[in-house]
Amino acid sequence: MKFRHAAAAILTTLVMSAAVAQSAAPAKPSSAPAPAGTAAKPGASAAADPATPGMPKTETATASAPSGEGTAATKPGDATAGQGKAAACGACHGLDGNSTDPQYPKLADQSEQYIAAQLADFKSGKRSNPIMVGFAAPLSDQDMHDIGAYFATKPSLPGVADQKYVDAGQKLYRQGDVDRGIPACMACHGPDGRGNPGAHYPQLTSQHANYVEARLKAWNDSSRDASKDGPHVKIMASIAQKLTQDDISAVASYIEGLHSAEPAAPVAPASP
Repeated sequence: MKFRHAAAAILTTLVMSAAVAQSAAPAKPSSAPAPAGTAAKPGASAAADPATPGMPKTETATASAPSGEGTAATKPGDATAGQGKAAACGACHGLDGNSTDPQYPKLADQSEQYIAAQLADFKSGKRSNPIMVGFAAPLSDQDMHDIGAYFATKPSLPGVADQKYVDAGQKLYRQGDVDRGIPACMACHGPDGRGNPGAHYPQLTSQHANYVEARLKAWNDSSRDASKDGPHVKIMASIAQKLTQDDISAVASYIEGLHSAEPAAPVAPASP
């Protein structure tokens, strides 16, 4: 009797030990977990935007989604949606992107990709501006592209160059200065100042001379902290540091008077 009770106790102990060991073992996953921060991109295509070579035309994962959440997909900008989102920009840049205060740049006719990239830089802190960081902080990547698409549809109003700067400004813009290692501005920004959306070189056509001059002076300042600068800014800083104050004034004025070439209107045939 005692032997049977002892055997039963030993068996019960073995069964309980096996149950505890089985419950403590981690469950083997049925498949490997997906890398953190990835999300499926339905309908994604490798087709390139013809206006922005090499940039994705369809959905691409954004980098602004909160940690632990799936990333959203950014579509090409919607100008209609961007009109409402750009309302806050109007106080400084004008409702149509043609600012009346020359300290603020014109955004009209600027490329969607360039505007979106600058807003992203303000949001991340790569580009520092206490006013712009506040506006950019709540924007999603899609908001940035929508705003860019809206301003890209607006024509830039022409400016006027100071006649005393035209010759010197034109030479720097179109030829540069080989002896001083200054490349022609049009090499990146185009003969008519329309820029290069694919390379994120901005349009300069009719931009305020005051704004261009202020930017060139900032890049000319060798004491500035360049630790956060991207490749485009580093290029501009290296060029601007070779410019004199007269050079800066001349090329800035020339850029304000620079207009895109428009096709000539057809001439009506003479009456017989």
